Amino acid sequence: MIIAVNTRMLQLNKMEGIGYFAYESFKRITKLHPEHEFIFIFDRPFDQSFIFSDNIKAVWLSPAARHPILWTIWYEWSVARYLKRLKPDLFVSPDGYIPLQSKVKSLAVIHDINFEHYPDDLPFFNRIYYRYFFSKFARKARRIATVSAFSKKDISETYGISDGKIDVVYNGAGEEFKPVDEQKKSEVRSKYCEGKSYFIFIGSLHQRKNIANLLKAFDLFQTRTNAGFKIVMAGTKRWWTKEMEDAYQSMKHKQDVIFTGRITDKELQELTASAFALTYVSFFEGFGIPIIEAFRSDVPVITSNTTSMPEIAGDAACLVDPFSTEDIANAMIELYKNENLRVNLIEKGRKRKEDFSWDKTAEDLWKSMMLACSE
Repeated sequence: MIIAVNTRMLQLNKMEGIGYFAYESFKRITKLHPEHEFIFIFDRPFDQSFIFSDNIKAVWLSPAARHPILWTIWYEWSVARYLKRLKPDLFVSPDGYIPLQSKVKSLAVIHDINFEHYPDDLPFFNRIYYRYFFSKFARKARRIATVSAFSKKDISETYGISDGKIDVVYNGAGEEFKPVDEQKKSEVRSKYCEGKSYFIFIGSLHQRKNIANLLKAFDLFQTRTNAGFKIVMAGTKRWWTKEMEDAYQSMKHKQDVIFTGRITDKELQELTASAFALTYVSFFEGFGIPIIEAFRSDVPVITSNTTSMPEIAGDAACLVDPFSTEDIANAMIELYKNENLRVNLIEKGRKRKEDFSWDKTAEDLWKSMMLACSE
């Protein structure tokens, strides 16, 4: 078979959740299935490290799809024309976008549809594009893969699509995420936090990540415990809003907030494994990879009781109401005061992590691809 893959999210040193999903999945799939030819379609010059095996051919189609107008041009013109010439057996799109005019069978990986529920969290033209096109992508695709049972139900109900057309393909977490010894923890704390213990948040500083309430909750934690902790915000300020800025500026303990900006994978692994706990209290997630990364690192987790996060965390995390700064702060205080709880969560996390791996992701995505081809 010839399988075309949208690989525009494979960008060296710039990948986030969808990029890692594409990278880890197709690094495995292409090697496991040498009998098939894979065409990787990039929208800008690509790094050769993304050409995982000899059965991959890479093409670069212009223009670079950087905003809604260029997304439309790239998919509906550049990709559609290329697929018409190529005539592949399947087009796989890890970011969910597919050319609507193409007659090629397609599998859209739609990780979540948060924009349908929190449209104001996105720039105006982005949300207009998502809300207009994604229902069309979902209906056009031969099959849909998504990363949680929550997202499967959400996509099915929101777009009126049979859940029999949607496959759950859970994310994994990198094997580089693992516990570190006390010496390394001390080195990391000294480098970033003046030697202090810290909570960590991982991800883009986006409105739906609930940054304002997390900062307010940390401020309450510091005031009520006088613990002298820090909180490390490991991510870029891509979507920093006035609400977040106001929350930060009104903090009594804003000097204890550490913004790292973009960091390397190794730095992220070490920061995660050296943290006192992960605080990941988003309003909305399709999966939440940092939860599994923390489990792999023997770090306890505080996460939200909404959307997919209870499904992914199971009983291995403190679940909180993300809309309540009191609830978030109380969980941080309880974890600080109750060592038995912390030890228990770490042990449960060790067991829970076994349910998620990139090998399993690749296996399940391949099954979904084969179903899309056969229908």
